[in-house]
Amino acid sequence: MEPRIQYAKAADGVSIAFCVMGEGRPLVYTSNVFGDIRWYLGNDATRSEIDRLIAGGWRIVRYDGRGMGSSDREVSDFSLEARLHDLEAVIEFLDIERFVLCGYGQGGPVAIAYAARRPKRVSHLVLVNSFAQAATFFERIPAMRALIGMRAMAEEQWIFFTQTMAAAATGFDDPAVARKRAELVRDSISPSAFLAFLAAAEKVDVQEHLAEIEAPTLVVLDSSGFGTEDLSRVLASRIPRASFVAADDYPSVLHAFVLNETLARSVAVGTPSGTAVILFADIADSTALTERLGDSAFREKARDLDASLRGVIREHAGTAIEGKLLGDGVLAVFTSARQAIEAALACARSGEDAGLPLHLGLHAGDVIREEDNVYGGAVNIASRISGLSAPGEVLVSDIVRGLARTSAGVTFEDRGEQTLKGVGEPVRVWAVREGEA
Repeated sequence: MEPRIQYAKAADGVSIAFCVMGEGRPLVYTSNVFGDIRWYLGNDATRSEIDRLIAGGWRIVRYDGRGMGSSDREVSDFSLEARLHDLEAVIEFLDIERFVLCGYGQGGPVAIAYAARRPKRVSHLVLVNSFAQAATFFERIPAMRALIGMRAMAEEQWIFFTQTMAAAATGFDDPAVARKRAELVRDSISPSAFLAFLAAAEKVDVQEHLAEIEAPTLVVLDSSGFGTEDLSRVLASRIPRASFVAADDYPSVLHAFVLNETLARSVAVGTPSGTAVILFADIADSTALTERLGDSAFREKARDLDASLRGVIREHAGTAIEGKLLGDGVLAVFTSARQAIEAALACARSGEDAGLPLHLGLHAGDVIREEDNVYGGAVNIASRISGLSAPGEVLVSDIVRGLARTSAGVTFEDRGEQTLKGVGEPVRVWAVREGEA
């Protein structure tokens, strides 16, 4: 069934075309560069993804941004603020109080800005192949750099330009799909509007909003469009409560994430068998420190250190587990052993600087995620390894050493097999030493 197109009036008077498909929990997509309704109707892959979500019980809201698709074409303002007007017009027209917001590609910055400004409206945020700073995105993606260089020919050689752009987006390996997408682009937006959109898009920078986002966030990298792992990981590391996953089946990932089902890959991309790298950091001899400093002074220093450790974890693309109550320490999960080791070493330095040295331990294994907690035998082993370390020392299991020994830029000192409480078999443990391997 074809979607019924309706119209909402933006704050600056522009008419925005939108459609609502399916019944159930609302999922709103911010408009990408060529409009979402036209793209849904004309792109088989997009239509298949959305139809699966509709069948899964989602109420999908999509709209064509200003200057494209079925929305008003005679516009010149494509600024971030103007594009936020488009989204707000649709939300207000439908009177949706709370919803999942998804930003794909160029729609990501709009979703980020809206989620930061309207935290009570956005229950979950999903960002697919997106970015926070457009200048970095255009510089980092070879195909985007090429398109920027070709923009002068867009108006005079629009067909050639769109075919080249579509071929780049499909990896130059499916000419038939590229031709169809190029036709869809030309049907969705004029050359002048595309160039005006591109000029405005290059100036977009929503980095300041990342730390303001309150909604649980899923950052997805898939192979369907322009995107890089490093830009996606930057988003995940700088947004509180964000997870990162590399997966081409993003409808299933989105569904699982929002419904709080187990999503092991969201904490395990880059490690084998869907495992996560787990970090335990605990203040050494906290009882003696409390007696020496006094309870009030120790609590204040511990709170400051906790904030510092969580910042370190985010900077290294890790996720601090908010629901785990550790008293004088933190628990975090990572997607790579290298980043986990780098974070552990940085945490050790933060502890020393604060005068609160830490016990630090790392292990890798399967975890079970439930809401804001992680569970499983691997979590217990990481905790036990942490308890073996000397203050300020980082100990890792043999599994973590094997994952990181060629990439972490550190050396490992063998501490032999250790018997851990509650663990059936001995675990080989290694001390991390900074310096080239």
